[in-house]
Amino acid sequence: MKKILLLTATSGLLLTGCYSTSINMSMGNMRLITSSASPQDVMDFATEACKNDFYQGASFLSKAGKEYRFKCVKAEENEVLIPIPGTSIESTPKTDSK
Repeated sequence: MKKILLLTATSGLLLTGCYSTSINMSMGNMRLITSSASPQDVMDFATEACKNDFYQGASFLSKAGKEYRFKCVKAEENEVLIPIPGTSIESTPKTDSK
């Protein structure tokens, strides 16, 4: 049993690699994320975090050191999702319901 727990903990650390990403603040639709990962990984993390909170995605606001500021956007707000410069936002296919 101890070997299984040790392997699980070790593999989790190996999967995260040499960087960490975490949400430091979540107030309303604003997110402050601290990360040492690549900008594309941070953009993907922010988009997924906002989608998990029932938003359309994350729109990049600013970066200071390892802190990234994002605004979560709802579809009905008609706002454009802005990626971190040099990155892209993964598009999700829209389904037409008839």
